[in-house]
Amino acid sequence: MSYAELVRHHKKLAQLEHLEAIAGWDEATMMPEGGGEARAEAMATLRGMLHEQSTLPALGDWYARADAEAGSLGAWDAANLREMKRGYVRATALPQELVEASSRAESRSEQAWRKLRKDNDWASFVPLQTEVFARKREVAQALSERLGLGLYDALLDGYEPGGRSADIAVLFARLGEVLPGIIQTVLEKQRSETVVTPVGPFPVDQQRALGLDLMKRLGFDFRRGRLDVSHHPFCGGVPEDVRITTRFDESDFAKALMGVLHETGHAKYEQHLPRAHLGQPVGRARGMSTHESQSLLLEMQVCRSAEFATFSAPLLRAAFPAAAARTPDAFTERNLHLLATRVVPGYIRVDADEVTYPCHVVLRFELEKALVESKLEVKDIPEAWDAGMKRLLGLSTSGNFKDGCMQDVHWPAGLIGYFPTYTLGALTAAQLFQAAEANVVDLRGSIAKGDLAPLDAFLDARLWGEGSRLGTAELVVHATGKPLGTEAFERHLARRYLGAA
Repeated sequence: MSYAELVRHHKKLAQLEHLEAIAGWDEATMMPEGGGEARAEAMATLRGMLHEQSTLPALGDWYARADAEAGSLGAWDAANLREMKRGYVRATALPQELVEASSRAESRSEQAWRKLRKDNDWASFVPLQTEVFARKREVAQALSERLGLGLYDALLDGYEPGGRSADIAVLFARLGEVLPGIIQTVLEKQRSETVVTPVGPFPVDQQRALGLDLMKRLGFDFRRGRLDVSHHPFCGGVPEDVRITTRFDESDFAKALMGVLHETGHAKYEQHLPRAHLGQPVGRARGMSTHESQSLLLEMQVCRSAEFATFSAPLLRAAFPAAAARTPDAFTERNLHLLATRVVPGYIRVDADEVTYPCHVVLRFELEKALVESKLEVKDIPEAWDAGMKRLLGLSTSGNFKDGCMQDVHWPAGLIGYFPTYTLGALTAAQLFQAAEANVVDLRGSIAKGDLAPLDAFLDARLWGEGSRLGTAELVVHATGKPLGTEAFERHLARRYLGAA
């Protein structure tokens, strides 16, 4: 039976991907600087092996025979075959030498970015980033020809299966209409609020202990995961061994803490994927917008709520006793909630509040699409970035590359087409929380007690346990009862920031 052969084969692929994921985590967290070039070569070889195994000549025949058997497959196996074929079509569109060349360019660019960003050295970074986009244009062209998609959509589809930039543009256009007014109204309202800023220092060991404690309380399984430090917070590894990272600032505990909570949302999704199907495409998370919905659901919908402030205030006072003694008014429930919901247009995407955050994503979406379609060249990114920041947030990044176009790891690492999934995830998260409130008795009361079990049960039934059985659009309808839109997100912002009912 060819389907059974494909299942065995994909289990082997998953094991190779497991090693790739852990090697990638190590590169970002533990690897000494001098190991960079050797690691780039090793990762290129490993990715080449994965590509070779994903495009074996025998697979075409196996898929043909499996298609003939499809009528006898159950719903999960039929969905697994669909996802296998999707991966096979994308893999066979790319020659192995391009996969390896792209991998080398990405590894070298990402490794150099860590130092060059710190030094605000755009000039030295231009040739490395140019090479990454050159290779990605080749990848996009090969995928475009095979999939019948535009260049950017061919890359986007790798992160957001079935996602199309034209559909995203409609949602983003709506946000572009309503967000400027919301931002200004919220800023005016918040000018009259008195907020007390906690005064540090906040020792890293105390921040780490608090993060670990909250991760455990919120349901992270430390038997199958861990927390580390990196230049850019991320969630990696595999469902059986989830690796999340943050970065600490002793003058501001909130940055690291919210990074931990955000990545814990990603990690819980991975840890709750259907275990019976792990190692198979159908057992994977359903695209990056769904993944981002889980991190944003936990961080934004839950952990920045007034109810969560009720739960977390005593924990924060206990975690930072010296700071709480210096500024006791800063650690009240109300003040902590006000701090967690400040709206301040800023330069850094990962530090942005949820009202201004979509503006950062819209900018990156516009620029990376133009870069892939050769309507913008890498050398011209800073000028375009500065113009976009002025238009969307009223801020200039002229000459400030580290807080401007060099701030994110995504382009150095070749993750082109990823950025729009952040805001798609925010829209999905708002829709999910709205559905959860309608179906879970006293959801907010449970959050105030630090009890996420009712919410987790809802997510397990509606989303986590589905893996990739359903397409993304189908999964959103299954989980929330309606197609993805902006209405729930708009309602959430109006309720939290403007006091609307």
